[in-house]
Amino acid sequence: MTVRRVLCLAVGYWVMLHAAARIVAQTPAAPPDTVPPAVDYLVFVASEGNDRIALVRFGGAGARVERATKIGRNPTEPVGPHGIALSPDGRSYFVSTAHGFPNGALWKFSTVGDSLQGSVTLGAFPATVQISPDGLYAYVVNFNLHGAMKPSSVSVVYVDDMAEVARITTCVMPHGSRFNAKGTKHYSVCMMDDALVEIDTRTMSVSRRFTLGKGSEHGMAGAPGSGHGAHDMGATAQHGGGSCSPTWAQPSADGRRVFVACSKANDVVEVDVAAWALTRRLPAGDGVYNLAATRDGRLLVGTNKRGRSVSVIDLATGKELAKVATARQLPSGVAISGDDRYAFVTVEGVGAEPGTVEVIDLRTLEPVATVDVGQQAGGIVFWKTEPAAR
Repeated sequence: MTVRRVLCLAVGYWVMLHAAARIVAQTPAAPPDTVPPAVDYLVFVASEGNDRIALVRFGGAGARVERATKIGRNPTEPVGPHGIALSPDGRSYFVSTAHGFPNGALWKFSTVGDSLQGSVTLGAFPATVQISPDGLYAYVVNFNLHGAMKPSSVSVVYVDDMAEVARITTCVMPHGSRFNAKGTKHYSVCMMDDALVEIDTRTMSVSRRFTLGKGSEHGMAGAPGSGHGAHDMGATAQHGGGSCSPTWAQPSADGRRVFVACSKANDVVEVDVAAWALTRRLPAGDGVYNLAATRDGRLLVGTNKRGRSVSVIDLATGKELAKVATARQLPSGVAISGDDRYAFVTVEGVGAEPGTVEVIDLRTLEPVATVDVGQQAGGIVFWKTEPAAR
């Protein structure tokens, strides 16, 4: 073999190796987002249709019900668990039950073993609930589905003694009980008054309200029905709600904004807290219902109750990144894992169908697991992560 032939072969071999190296370098590795979780995620779920509280575990092996607990004292009388919240130390969870006679209640259970730690009777149809960041108080909206359209309230419960210490009149059919990160403000919405209500937690009184109707968005001092605009608020309630029909209030992670789900308008109103003014309206899905924001301030997740889907919205641009279809009808609650990786969505189902929890990966924007729970699954709260179960 000539020197020239050897040289040509060597050059050719070098070119082939170099090209192969370039191909390997240009071929992306499997995206890390598709790697199954290395830990297990645990969430508590309330099912209104069969009075069950389920602990759901999700990890590399999928999702399953770890255990389920019956709530209530009389097996022949349904209590209808609606909202569920967690103490900041993770040792207790709280459940609002709507179907009392005549009023509902708030229950406190241990997260380990589900032992009952106390309960207190509240107003008519207690719905959504959240615990203050200091762990001292539960704020529960009394939705009040019964009787005439009249202003209802938010109950304040001192959770150490499970004693109601205040009942703050707000508006007609309040919903969406949420604190800002510092716990200085509490937000709820008035489904039949088209309003967002802000409570100053230091005085336990309504400080401001915000009218949400499209084209008439503006903020005011005091509660709906007080001062200027009282007549308009009353008329809105009597005529079955306005153009928004809000169902949820969700403060941003930094507390500078509040997002409100307008179920009738199919969008989300963003309110600047300092200016108490409209920032923008973000398109969502049909019947946007419950909201949750990631802790990094990047995403807003909303369940679309009529649309059988979940909207994932980029808060920097205001655009919907994805509309993820749910396997069953009536998506309801949503909770986001502490690492912002997953959204856990409850789906009520219809008729004899069980409720479900569907898990959405917020990096790939794809559903990754589903598990059946009790009928009419609604309230959901993220508890913790722990090493994967064997």
